[in-house]
Amino acid sequence: MKMGAIFPHFEFGTDADAVRDFAQTAEGLGYNHIGADDHVIGPNPDRPGGWTGWVTYETAFYEPMTLFSFMAAVTTTLSFNTWILLLPQRQTVLVAKQAATLDILSKGRLRLGLGVGWNEIEYIALNADFHTRGKRVEEQVALLRQLWTQELVDFKSEWHHIPDAGINPLPVQRPIPLWFGGQSEPAIRRAARIGDGWMPLFTEPEEAKPSIDLLDRCLDEAGRSRADFGLEARIPYGSGDPEVWQRLLEDWQRVGATHAVLQTTNCGFDTPTAHMEALRRFAEATGLHDGGIQ
Repeated sequence: MKMGAIFPHFEFGTDADAVRDFAQTAEGLGYNHIGADDHVIGPNPDRPGGWTGWVTYETAFYEPMTLFSFMAAVTTTLSFNTWILLLPQRQTVLVAKQAATLDILSKGRLRLGLGVGWNEIEYIALNADFHTRGKRVEEQVALLRQLWTQELVDFKSEWHHIPDAGINPLPVQRPIPLWFGGQSEPAIRRAARIGDGWMPLFTEPEEAKPSIDLLDRCLDEAGRSRADFGLEARIPYGSGDPEVWQRLLEDWQRVGATHAVLQTTNCGFDTPTAHMEALRRFAEATGLHDGGIQ
């Protein structure tokens, strides 16, 4: 199982040197990848109509493509995956270009986790249709894969028109792996049909079991199997108990997880150094730096 870490956007601050140190610390400790969430803009809770979502204008988020470009330049083996990129609120061709460029500059160290999101205000601000996001994301995935593997694309639909054109240069990975987040039945079915992997937010594998069973059925219906499909789990740092970490890792491995990420947010860490110390403690306790997580 490949072990990564979630970049703690909203608890990290804006020190560029600390961002560099976080990436290099993770790489040096043996983490396989860094995951980063995606929110472009946050609403004001006091806006007309109110707002109850946890993301507000006071919730800090780095833009993940830019963040990973910076991190790729200061590392050599660390991989990067969006956890998750809200694809339907972004322009498909621009995402294809950005991802291809990042894949080249990182020498093939990119994986895109995709989702449709829940924040309608964000969609409004980005001039994207919130209500068709599920339908559009499937078309976007098909178009992304064409743009990453073909020099010229001729594509016309309700939402996209590419009049015999292409991006250049093409990425190292052709195509770049596309995983899906989301835990609803439509999201799981979509991941099984057109995704390369699934990234749920369940903490406990037992809680995830009904959804994993559904995933297996959907993969079977699509003529696929888990042998060529990934599953990534989030491991909360929590109270810092190594026994809990080890149990979660073992339980997730038993249900077929191929990847996992450590999440250090909401644990009372108020400095970048504290988050990096959490990465170090987890790595030492689990034997990650000695290849202990397999």
